[in-house]
Amino acid sequence: MSSVSRQSTVLIDSFNRLHNYLRISLTERCNLRCQYCMPEKGVNLSPSSHLLSTNEILHLIRIFTTYGGVNKIRLTGGEPTIRKDLVDIVRGVRSYPTMKTIGITTNGVLLHRLLEPLAEAGLNSLNISLDTLVQEKFEFLTRRAAFARVLSNIRLALDMPKSYPLVKINCVVMQGINTDELNDFVELARDQPNLAVRFIEYMPFDDNKWNEKKYFPYEEMLKIIKQKYNLQKLAQMDKNDTTKWYRVQDDSYKGRIGFITSMSEHFCSTCNRIRVTADGQLKVCLFDNKEVSLRDVLRSGASDEEIYSLIQRTLYKKDKEHLPVDVLHTQENRPMILIGG
Repeated sequence: MSSVSRQSTVLIDSFNRLHNYLRISLTERCNLRCQYCMPEKGVNLSPSSHLLSTNEILHLIRIFTTYGGVNKIRLTGGEPTIRKDLVDIVRGVRSYPTMKTIGITTNGVLLHRLLEPLAEAGLNSLNISLDTLVQEKFEFLTRRAAFARVLSNIRLALDMPKSYPLVKINCVVMQGINTDELNDFVELARDQPNLAVRFIEYMPFDDNKWNEKKYFPYEEMLKIIKQKYNLQKLAQMDKNDTTKWYRVQDDSYKGRIGFITSMSEHFCSTCNRIRVTADGQLKVCLFDNKEVSLRDVLRSGASDEEIYSLIQRTLYKKDKEHLPVDVLHTQENRPMILIGG
């Protein structure tokens, strides 16, 4: 492979959207079985030979970072903490001086083992998925018994504000499942200045039982929360931020809450994300089922310049926006666990 020197080229699509945020999946495996992420029957995992090796992951990250100007990386899965070399991968990403943000999205089950070594390696952004505060519901939704461990690990993370200045809890809201817990989640952030709770609209993926009866839009969430709390909408500090942020207008309230409105009010016009799956497929949109294999060109001996050119050409064809919700759930796409959160 040829060496790469710093280039002025950046990752821009045909709608002049700059892409500086790479989400790369480290594994298709997970230690939970969340209903909206993994089909009940499970998934056919890729053979290990089809998955990116550690060196290949770091090689692609080098291309995106050095050639494309990517300065924000999120490591996803599956569940990224089950990779034994996660700390080494984070350390490798941190070695790039232009890297601003390195994050993971995790279910939190194994964090008690990893919070300190990950922080020492350079991780500075932590998203933890938690969809209910009721143990029985947790076990129903995840098909596993790990509720107490996840709550304990969230507390451990919150006790490390210097390492993790903002811990985000991601809650997928489903009609009839956890809509009665919205205010309980709001209360989580009352005494926690470094906690943000984000409510996420339920999104359709292959075999995750999405339907309109389970879908609960942002405006409906707001109605429920505003019955109890006075909310102040916060100014958007980053045009690429996908979250609509609010705080409770109460001097005793220290945290904040947000909403990710992918279905009801999409944010495609400011999208800066590009994805690579655990088996090395480039996806320029979470909801686009078209994929291009970076793994195959990498293993074919292509130069870094050739790989980057392929990334550029693929990104340039990115659609202006994803399909409307009433159409989106009818198209085939991977299950979420095989894409990466």
